[in-house]
Amino acid sequence: MERVYRNFAIGLLILAVLAPIGLLAVGDTFGEWGPNELKGKIGFVPQGLEKLSGIWNAPLPDYGIPGDESQTGKAGTYILTAVIGIVLCSGILFFVGKKVAKD
Repeated sequence: MERVYRNFAIGLLILAVLAPIGLLAVGDTFGEWGPNELKGKIGFVPQGLEKLSGIWNAPLPDYGIPGDESQTGKAGTYILTAVIGIVLCSGILFFVGKKVAKD
């Protein structure tokens, strides 16, 4: 069973390192539009989006550290956010799995 966990961890690490490949893509990221971009694309902003758009602001907008606009800095931040996401999701799944397994 430990081999399965090791292979899974290696796979997640590879995916985290490959995350900056998205920086090579041309154009906008699908579905990550704010109200202004959406209005430009479809001509209006849905009421719900307009109402809720100010509730949450990303801690690292555009996956970048404020003031660092270099591609190397962005790639590092992409990897950092991928690792943070993997750790958070794995931790939550681990603890939920332990609770479910107890019952």
